[in-house]
Amino acid sequence: MNIKKLLVLVVNDMVIFPNNEVRIEYDNIHDNQMISIVESIEDNLMLIVNPIYSESGDDLTSLPNYGVLGRLKLKMVVPNGKTRLVIEGVERVEIKNYTQEDKFFRANYNELEIPKSDEDSDYFNILLGSLEKYINKVPYMGNAILSQLNRVDNLSDLCDMIASSINLDYEKKKEYITVIDPIERSKRLIKDMNESLKYIELEQRIEQEVEEELNETQKEYFLREKIKLMQQELGEANSKDDEVVKLNKKLSKLKCPTKVKEKIKREISRYESMNSNSPELGMIREYIDWMLNLPWNNFTKDTSSLKEVRSILDSSHYALEDVKTRILEYLAVKQNTNNSKSPIICLVGPPGVGKTSLALSIAKSLNRTSAKISVGGINDEAEIVGHRRTYIGAAPGRIIQGIRKAGTSNPVFIIDEIDKMTKDIKGDPASSLLEVLDPEQNNKFSDHYIEEEFDLSNVLFIATANYIEQIPYELRDRLEIINISSYTEYEKLDIAKKHLVPKELDSHGLTPLQVQIDDDSLLYLIRCYTKEAGVRDLERTIATLFRKIVKEILLDGKAPFYQIDKKLIEEFLGVPKYSYNENDKNRESGVVNGMAYTVFGGDILQIEANLYKGKGELILTGSLGDVMRESCRIALSYIKANTKEYKIDSKVLEENDIHIHVPEGAVNKDGPSAGITITTALISLLKDKKVDNTIAMTGEITLRGRVLPIGGLKEKVIGAHRAGIRKIFLPVENEKDLEDIPEEIKKDIKFIFVRNYKEIYKKIF
Repeated sequence: MNIKKLLVLVVNDMVIFPNNEVRIEYDNIHDNQMISIVESIEDNLMLIVNPIYSESGDDLTSLPNYGVLGRLKLKMVVPNGKTRLVIEGVERVEIKNYTQEDKFFRANYNELEIPKSDEDSDYFNILLGSLEKYINKVPYMGNAILSQLNRVDNLSDLCDMIASSINLDYEKKKEYITVIDPIERSKRLIKDMNESLKYIELEQRIEQEVEEELNETQKEYFLREKIKLMQQELGEANSKDDEVVKLNKKLSKLKCPTKVKEKIKREISRYESMNSNSPELGMIREYIDWMLNLPWNNFTKDTSSLKEVRSILDSSHYALEDVKTRILEYLAVKQNTNNSKSPIICLVGPPGVGKTSLALSIAKSLNRTSAKISVGGINDEAEIVGHRRTYIGAAPGRIIQGIRKAGTSNPVFIIDEIDKMTKDIKGDPASSLLEVLDPEQNNKFSDHYIEEEFDLSNVLFIATANYIEQIPYELRDRLEIINISSYTEYEKLDIAKKHLVPKELDSHGLTPLQVQIDDDSLLYLIRCYTKEAGVRDLERTIATLFRKIVKEILLDGKAPFYQIDKKLIEEFLGVPKYSYNENDKNRESGVVNGMAYTVFGGDILQIEANLYKGKGELILTGSLGDVMRESCRIALSYIKANTKEYKIDSKVLEENDIHIHVPEGAVNKDGPSAGITITTALISLLKDKKVDNTIAMTGEITLRGRVLPIGGLKEKVIGAHRAGIRKIFLPVENEKDLEDIPEEIKKDIKFIFVRNYKEIYKKIF
């Protein structure tokens, strides 16, 4: 095709497509170049260059390689003093080069041949369908473009018509000029129209939701106004003025500090003057309600008779002398001085021993109301000290909520699971409890929501925990720790006879004339169907037994007498779950009974050792923690260092691998108190001498063989006694702890106290 040359018109921010007309207005004063070009047009043809790439407009390299050949159809002066041009796009052209002559550009160009394909008609129909969908969805698209389709008979012209009509940004329109293939242009158009529809649909949905919300708000406003008018006509008006009168009347009767009363008064004034449609109105009303319903100076009178308090505590809980004595001491000092701060008590013990129920009994014995919260698992400080009122949905913390629920300023406040609070990025609730549980500062406790000081010094706080080690030290320092240990079998027997059996008979509609259970059967139930530190599982087991009896009575249609014995227990509850005489059948070398303190209280812990040909390696299994693994290595090192004294062949240790295992691998085990047990198991294995299965031991061992003291002795001894142990080796420093062991257990077990492991070796081997 011959190269032709024409003038170039540079148009800013406008793209002219073939078969499309555009209007351009220019100012005769400022657009001198435009005037020069228009006046120099030859044969009414010019080359339209759509983009301008340099601000000066005189850089030939900045001009594009493609343009649209245009025809000037109209030139006229409009009333505002500007000149209007109407230019029609003719066809795409390829620019070969630009020249600058007489202050404006000329370009040499080639006419382009638009490629054709057999698929053109298919894309033509698809593009038409997309256009109709686009027109129906887009509000600013008129149907005028549909009338122009009659004169379009090819895909290229249809693409140009649509590209010039739909809403595309300037950069995309420039790209459409450079794409010669009409099929490629149609693909891009379909994609652009679909993306545009997504944004339009989103915009329409948002506008619709906003409009619906406004309509709903207006509807609610009109309905409320109608209700008010109806109530006024019926004489049942309940206006805000009436509510303010009621609030002021309630405030006048409230016994609270003057500072608090002034604060409530100011809030009521704000509430009265605020517009009824204000979103803050409900927040202020909620705050006033909290302030008016807190028991600022509402006290109950404590029981004056110490004997009566003691009698109530004894009737509800067996033993637990330390706790009962502390409560009686508190009351005695308070009566004697009338100016004693309430103690901050923390009951520590395994699950099921009655910590929470004891705290509730204390409230009953003192004639006080009670409040109870559980802080286990909370990780937000606002749960303790409340949210600030600026937040939507703000509320006081659990302390103030509990005080309001109790209704008095001196309740017994129970804080359960104090050892299970979590600390993370959200906050440290344990630190927030310091102000609550510190007797020196809780008389001025400030909740973030209430914003006024509340005196907690008269509250008797009783916290409960399972593990004292998990309570943060700074919080533990404020608490008066009282340990509640595991119950012995005979204590459980007494609790079952006096409390559990009568309670469950009553709750199941039975009487002692229908059901009786003797001490031996109860003891069998405790030993063979429960394994716990407390009596919670025992209570459930007794309830199961009575439930089955009730079913039998109703099925038979008569009420026979049931004397519960071992045979009846096994008939209703199945075979025994636990057995404590297994060791009678399993006396082997390398197996020794240790003593453990678990969530069930005390228990025996069998430690097994074995050896086989190898390279002197130590294998440890049974879910052992880091401390217990260290005990195993210490025990082996101690034996290797003393092979001559204990008459052990050192070659056996060098030529064999030793495997130490603690059964029940699914249970994590840790702690240093198994040191002497592991040592004994290894010596028993290496000397091939069996250890009596009625022997148990507990204590930490050092590399020099010293035996160090351990904790949880009472629970461990109770568990060992229950398992049939009759001789126990203990560290000599734990001899003082025998005072806590019940007499009925001490008379059945021989305790041997040692300072060094050699003393154990002499006694056993």
